[in-house]
Amino acid sequence: MMSISEAMKPEMIGKTVQLHGWVYRIRSSGKLSFIILRDSTNIIQLLASADSLGSDAYRELSSLTVESSLEVTGTVRDDKRAVTGYEVAIKTYRIYQKNEMFPVSKDLGEEFKLDNRHLWLRSREFTAMLKVRSTVFKAFADFYYNENYYQVQAPMMVATATEGGSTLFKVPFFGEEVNLTQSSQFYLETFIFSLERVFTIAPSFRAEKSRTWRHLTEYWHAEMEAAWLNNEDMMKIEERMIEYIVEEVLRNNRPELELLKRDIGVLENIKVPFERIKYSELIKKAQDFGMNLKYGDDLGADEERGIMNHFQKPVFITDYPTSLKAFYHRQNPENPSEILCHDLLAPEGYGEIIGGGERIWEYDELVRRIKESGMNPDDYYWYVDLRKYGSVPHSGFGLGLDRLVMWILHLPDIKEAIPYPRTIRRTKP
Repeated sequence: MMSISEAMKPEMIGKTVQLHGWVYRIRSSGKLSFIILRDSTNIIQLLASADSLGSDAYRELSSLTVESSLEVTGTVRDDKRAVTGYEVAIKTYRIYQKNEMFPVSKDLGEEFKLDNRHLWLRSREFTAMLKVRSTVFKAFADFYYNENYYQVQAPMMVATATEGGSTLFKVPFFGEEVNLTQSSQFYLETFIFSLERVFTIAPSFRAEKSRTWRHLTEYWHAEMEAAWLNNEDMMKIEERMIEYIVEEVLRNNRPELELLKRDIGVLENIKVPFERIKYSELIKKAQDFGMNLKYGDDLGADEERGIMNHFQKPVFITDYPTSLKAFYHRQNPENPSEILCHDLLAPEGYGEIIGGGERIWEYDELVRRIKESGMNPDDYYWYVDLRKYGSVPHSGFGLGLDRLVMWILHLPDIKEAIPYPRTIRRTKP
């Protein structure tokens, strides 16, 4: 048994191959039927002939429906008229299942395809996305393994908030109540005192009542924390990481990029360094773009889209006002009204894919910022403890992998970048 891609090589012409897969398309004409077979690697045309197979076998094969599963043995031919340039003339076959009419097609509505995502993910377009997604996840991990980081795991059920209590999912826990994690950051910070440099890939949960094109309530979060690094150090690592991931997609997924009609030239232009723009400067640029923004305004999906439509490479936005970021960010000692942080905004209107920066590492400052945020330091006792026993300067970031895939593939909605999206209106399939 071999894959379709393996069968579609010049040296296989004239040889007998055994393939298995699913019917992608089928058409019949007289005593000939042309079956397009798909597997995880590609599609290929099969030729069923009544003269060579006999009338009964031909009738059975020509009656197959889309997504019926089968195995065939046949001879590979070079045929430029075939969909991928090769054809297999069927000698023998085995039908595993002949379907009823397959219920999902490209021209049906988005909600219908979301309700039937378990079937729609078989489409060539979605399969291509899944392959690129796999490359992105692997490349992220490979980059940090190559940089001598350690992969660690944090709990998904937690007692404290990372980004704010209003976006917490609360779940019952043996008579008590806990939260689904918004981020693994705090736990990753505990690891740096033993391993120094760590990363994780895990789901995070945000109970945001957002219905935008880039928000999910459950998403895949790639996070990293490292001792002894400052904000600029972190940005240098992140831009090399993004460049590496894009290069891996270009190296491994050219056919998928072409199938999805992605402008490969844009991706080939993603080279370090990325521009750094202070938040105050960005507000001025946004005003020049005709946007109604002023210093102190938060940047949402619409604002970031309006700004990043003017850029062809990712851009770091730094030095946000303290009021716009969570309590754990370190204030700039030279200007306490701003913090030593950054967001990485993707070009072509896609906006934020990374948020990171320096963490507060001094005990008194952390306790003060927790109280200023209206929270009780006792609830964060273990996080505060890190600043009492050998604390060091450190930095980290969180990357939304689904958003990264969405930008790399230039997809119109984040729901197209994840197999089973979870939003405020969707929990199935």
